[in-house]
Amino acid sequence: MKNLQKISLYFFALSLSIPFGSHLAHAQSVDEQGKKLFTQKAVPACAYCHSLKHADSMAESGPDLDSLKPDAATIENAIRHGKGEMPAITGLSDEEIKVLVKYLQNVAAQADKK
Repeated sequence: MKNLQKISLYFFALSLSIPFGSHLAHAQSVDEQGKKLFTQKAVPACAYCHSLKHADSMAESGPDLDSLKPDAATIENAIRHGKGEMPAITGLSDEEIKVLVKYLQNVAAQADKK
């Protein structure tokens, strides 16, 4: 009976750790996916024009996103419709746009803290 209690306790503890662990994995994957979208998949690639430390981008023709720290609506609108000299970004699904927006918010907010 003690072994059954130990096993039950083990699985209970494991079940408590899964949501926390999967949340961290999800946060990491958003940053990894977002960086790839920013540097490679978006057409044109965001990194061609924008500076962003996390993406190792030092471009100067567009705004420095670490300093600008745009809100989600501004980012999404610029991606979908362009802004000023920036063209609309193509080649991304709606889900990828959401990931890119979240990534830019995450890493730009952390830029001053490093």
